Amino acid sequence: MTETITPADFRRGLLAHVAGDAAAAEAHYRRALAAPALEVLASRHLVALLDEQRRWADALAECQAASARHPDDPELESQLGLRLLAAGRYREGWARYESRARTRAGATRPQLALPEWDGAPVRSLSVWDEQGAGDCLMFARFLPWLRSRGVERVTLVCRPELAPLMATLDGVEVVPAAGQIRMPTTEAWAMLGSLPYRLGVELADLPGPTPYLSAPPDRASKWRGRVSPSARIGVAPRTRPIHEWPARALPPAAAAFLLSLPGALPISPEEAGAPGGDFADTAAVVDQLQLVISADTAAAHLAGAMGKPCWLLLPHAADWRWLHDRTDSPWYPSMRIYRQPAPGDWASVLRAVAQDIPRFFGQA
Repeated sequence: MTETITPADFRRGLLAHVAGDAAAAEAHYRRALAAPALEVLASRHLVALLDEQRRWADALAECQAASARHPDDPELESQLGLRLLAAGRYREGWARYESRARTRAGATRPQLALPEWDGAPVRSLSVWDEQGAGDCLMFARFLPWLRSRGVERVTLVCRPELAPLMATLDGVEVVPAAGQIRMPTTEAWAMLGSLPYRLGVELADLPGPTPYLSAPPDRASKWRGRVSPSARIGVAPRTRPIHEWPARALPPAAAAFLLSLPGALPISPEEAGAPGGDFADTAAVVDQLQLVISADTAAAHLAGAMGKPCWLLLPHAADWRWLHDRTDSPWYPSMRIYRQPAPGDWASVLRAVAQDIPRFFGQA
């Protein structure tokens, strides 16, 4: 007699997952995989559960199996791409990362009359800023790389709050994407996050020339003398509300602890007392500090792109770009990573930061 699997089996997995009973949750999710109507949903939750336990090989294997069963599902393809990237398998990962624009919450894909760049030789290229601010800051390093591929004219179309900062990229024209913009006349266009795929970027190719961003001279002049001489640590405990990932953000008590450190200055626009303005203003302030301590925010990418020492505080199941179990980042040589040893354990992270602060400032 064939066993009947119902949505209740999947719900039991969810309840066990929330309750922290990983073994029971996994058993229920795996049972639900046998039901065609539940299989895809159960697979996604199973992968999340395996990630939380840092069973990355198992999570990747489940992603591969699910994607093989449903080769036309962009959500599964995208998740597989992220797991491959997190494992450092960039050549395979970037190809599947291209499916991000076809997912429900994916990248913004423009509708342009120009052909999309496939990596073939072109002399001019428009590049479209498509995801979060941190993604733009991270992938912007590849824009100057295009010159070595024979692209004589590179134009970045990006959000206005990033445009003045991005104008400091070597040899890149910047067009703010505000209102009715006039698209540059170029041979082709590309999504910014697709550049590593089109360029064939491998892990060993990183980080490339760094720093690659700097405070514009007019902003440096604007903020010179306006930052307290005692300020030495920029603190960014959370992302902007529209991009909020609850697991990445530091809880209020943790944020308060960091902001109580001697010489701490909030640099996230959401924090009281933080400098106002756009990312160029933030860069001018960061330039005057000695260290940035940040959750997984755009401020961390900004500090890394500027070559400023940055301590990145990560949740237990971190984003793909930070790889697995590393305390450094191939993307940013000036970055040091502190990871939660268990889900929600910010206390251990803060203790490690508190122990390392005196050594960093030569007080130990």
